[in-house]
Amino acid sequence: MATFSKKPMLLCVTFTAILSLCLVTSLAEFQRFVQSTKADGSLSFLVVGDWGRRGGYNQSQVAHQMGIIGDKLGIDFVISTGDNFYEDGLTGVDDPAFDESFSNIYTAPSLQKLWYTVLGNHDYRGDVLAQLSPILRKLDSRWLCLRSFIVDAEIVEFFFVDTTPFSDKYFTNPKDDVYDWRGVLPRDQYLSNLLKELDLALKESTAKWKIVVGHHTIRSAGTHGNTVELVAQLLPILQANNVDFYINGHDHCLEHISSPDSALQFLTSGGGSKAWKGDIDWWNPKEMKFYYDGQGFMSVQITQAGVDIAFYDVAGRVLHKWGTNKQLFSTI
Repeated sequence: MATFSKKPMLLCVTFTAILSLCLVTSLAEFQRFVQSTKADGSLSFLVVGDWGRRGGYNQSQVAHQMGIIGDKLGIDFVISTGDNFYEDGLTGVDDPAFDESFSNIYTAPSLQKLWYTVLGNHDYRGDVLAQLSPILRKLDSRWLCLRSFIVDAEIVEFFFVDTTPFSDKYFTNPKDDVYDWRGVLPRDQYLSNLLKELDLALKESTAKWKIVVGHHTIRSAGTHGNTVELVAQLLPILQANNVDFYINGHDHCLEHISSPDSALQFLTSGGGSKAWKGDIDWWNPKEMKFYYDGQGFMSVQITQAGVDIAFYDVAGRVLHKWGTNKQLFSTI
């Protein structure tokens, strides 16, 4: 009953959002989209990751609080940092898990906005092409999932990166897991092209703020820790191009780590459902600003002059706030 009544309403609510999202033709591998800002030029959004468990492990409770905070902040969209469907992604475009873990969970009016979504390692264990299929967008027009892409929102550019193919262990020691590498092989060529396209796009960006989003950690005190392949291959590109934030999931926690040698901040929002209580390797306190081993999500508010982030727990309590500012000057 809820499915039939919700979907038409959802399509109507998100029709305007889809119209405001303009696909720009590009010769690069990264597709480029344009996201409208508010009338005053500001932008606000929520970030959640590692969530797809049919409402279990407090996923529904996190979704409820996201709806409340989303309404309070007047969010423009949501970012998902991957591992969207546990344990093994989707079986196809008709997998009921899409409704049971996404459409039927994030029902609050404030969450009827576009969801910019990347793939996680668990998503790669299913039918990857199903998650990338435009058919899912017809089922729920909020859904926008691509491997790597760019969202241009005037004052900020978002660079979404497909991080799973970087990890050696998924190729050399997959254990009993089967990964869907269609569209990725040959791997070396795929990664080389991705890094070149990202580096070029970052160099060409004139946005005041640059944010890179991926599933896997670069810096983390959680159970997965640092992803050595990303530290070696991705991090130097972020540092060379003055990226402000790297946002990820993968570790099932909420976390903020600063860089000792640059303005780059590492933000983990992987508390969308199942969390790992007590599983932490404490970091240098000068760099570790915040760690929470429970469920929750993150909000980001951006203006030309500054960025404010906040982390919330499953009850909607603010656990950590942090902000930064830049001088007002033309980037041209």
